[in-house]
Amino acid sequence: MDEFIKQLDPNLDYISHEIKDGKCYITVTSNRKEVTCPFCGWPSSRIHSTYNRTFQDLPVQGNKVFIIIRNRKFFCDNSDCNHTTFAERFDFISYKAKKTRRLEDEIVRLSINCSSITASKILKENVVDIGKSTVCNLLKKKKHR
Repeated sequence: MDEFIKQLDPNLDYISHEIKDGKCYITVTSNRKEVTCPFCGWPSSRIHSTYNRTFQDLPVQGNKVFIIIRNRKFFCDNSDCNHTTFAERFDFISYKAKKTRRLEDEIVRLSINCSSITASKILKENVVDIGKSTVCNLLKKKKHR
């Protein structure tokens, strides 16, 4: 399972997983020693706190995948920065997103040739928990990229 997680991001370490009711919950943590402040670019290794962040990824073996990351908040020690703390960010998921970028791309790929209602029904069956409005929003977002 660690190899699977490393494909998502080499800076993640697998902790555990549980499969229940067709859903796979995978818990991971970051192994980075230092993180850059997204607001000023200043490096930090001082952890302020941690919290769990849950998001969906592509399904595995017919199970919907939910990744739970033990996300960390860091202090920004740059006195010129307007932020005293910041949350660790990752390239595979947008800030505050609930789905990985690769899952969003798959949703768009599957939804492009049908209505958002039909796409939502198909996707809910075996790919991702999603509503028709989310499908529409992702299609609009993709169009403007």
